[in-house]
Amino acid sequence: MKEVQDIETIEHIIDEMNLFDDDLMSMVFDGNIPAAELLLKIILKRDDIIVISVASQREFKNPIAGGRDIRLDILAKDNKGKHYDIEGQKRPEGAHVRHARFNSSMMDVRMLKAEQEFSELRDSYMVFITQTDIFGHGIPIYTVNRHFEETEDWFNDGPHIVYVNGSYKGEDAVGKLMHDLGCKESKDIYYQELAEGVKHFKEEEGGRKLMCEAVEKYADRKILDKQLEMVRNLMDSMKLTAEQAMTALKFSDQEKAVLMKKMRKSSVRL
Repeated sequence: MKEVQDIETIEHIIDEMNLFDDDLMSMVFDGNIPAAELLLKIILKRDDIIVISVASQREFKNPIAGGRDIRLDILAKDNKGKHYDIEGQKRPEGAHVRHARFNSSMMDVRMLKAEQEFSELRDSYMVFITQTDIFGHGIPIYTVNRHFEETEDWFNDGPHIVYVNGSYKGEDAVGKLMHDLGCKESKDIYYQELAEGVKHFKEEEGGRKLMCEAVEKYADRKILDKQLEMVRNLMDSMKLTAEQAMTALKFSDQEKAVLMKKMRKSSVRL
């Protein structure tokens, strides 16, 4: 009975998903150049973007030992060498301004190879699509570029940060795009490039099976995160080692091994 209930729960989760959900967004955009081009052209208000590659859930390892790694929702590259990180965020805290700064810097350090000049560093775009208007001005797009305070001239060093207000409901292209990101069914989506992906992964057998597997993995990650939080809280409150905390919580040897590996990656005191 538990297995049936779990299947029903997973099916319900998928039915309720839209493109603000990381798992669905990642599946729809992975390798989907037309969808990535559409999104970037609308958000950046440019018709000259030609995307040559797009990948989802790309992990960037921090070059510093013990430094924080990141996993990008969507990483795209255009024919001029510019890089685009597109992040969908349901929660405001996930789109913190210093999150944008960190992701932008992690993209930059991977663009130059040894012996290349700094002038060869291409532009990068950090795009956050937030489900709510986190800055509260009611406008569809917030574009951040550096400038000289004394003259207001543009300091053209290449990194660009863009926040998109997912609650914007205008009748323009951005409004239609935000409408589409919030749709649960493909039949309600304006843009065909997005509708086809949503239909495949939510409504067609092969794609939905892949979504089921992704949701199961997501549930496993959430359980693991909760277990880690319990261990850390007990370590802090009782001054225990990780091993002692896990034993007190009666975790199995298999659970302990998985948690230990995760904690080592996070550079947590063991």
